[in-house]
Amino acid sequence: MNIATHPDSVVQKLTIGREKAPLLVIDNLVSDAESLVDLAATKTFADVATYYPGIRAKVPLTYQQLVLDRFGPLFSEYLGVPGARLRFTNCHFSLVTTPPEKLEYLQRVPHADSFLGGQLAFVHYLFKADLGGTAFYRHRQTGFEVIDERRSAEYLRCLAEEQIGPHSPPPGYINGDTPLYEEVGRQQGVFNRMLAYRRSSLHSGCIAPGFVPDPNPRTGRLSVNGFLT
Repeated sequence: MNIATHPDSVVQKLTIGREKAPLLVIDNLVSDAESLVDLAATKTFADVATYYPGIRAKVPLTYQQLVLDRFGPLFSEYLGVPGARLRFTNCHFSLVTTPPEKLEYLQRVPHADSFLGGQLAFVHYLFKADLGGTAFYRHRQTGFEVIDERRSAEYLRCLAEEQIGPHSPPPGYINGDTPLYEEVGRQQGVFNRMLAYRRSSLHSGCIAPGFVPDPNPRTGRLSVNGFLT
């Protein structure tokens, strides 16, 4: 499959919250995003052994190579791994399909994908309906917006205490401020927009109350999600 960048791609270099973690927002990422949706519709999606609340299928290597060739230097420079040669550790088409009432505790609160340095993530939105974007959060008790190796033990201890505490969230997706977390930034899920950020930033998909899971790539909450190191 031939995949090319859009001639009118627009890059925003932003920061998140008080801790100023870097965030890249790239609009008009690829020239023919509809073809990616068409490709996803031919794939067999399956459950994965992670906390992702849905199903996934592999994306073509040509997509991964495009991201590395066109945006790898930008990721390295702005997201804080200058001079590094990035490689993919994970890249999938993803569909949110878990009903809110079936979420496990760790799926109801913001998360950091990794506590290690040099670990990056991106999400590329491939839906046109109003199905929410991605929000970034501050943990109220610790004040942390970024969970690195130095902070992980304290944060995980608080997380365990809060799970059995009076403000433990009921089943459902987080979508804004709660007694345990404060939203410090939000990006809308715009078709053919990519967000790229450090995996240590606390974040979550914005899934509104009343969300109805849809496993159809043409109509559901389809994205490409990738991890790089």
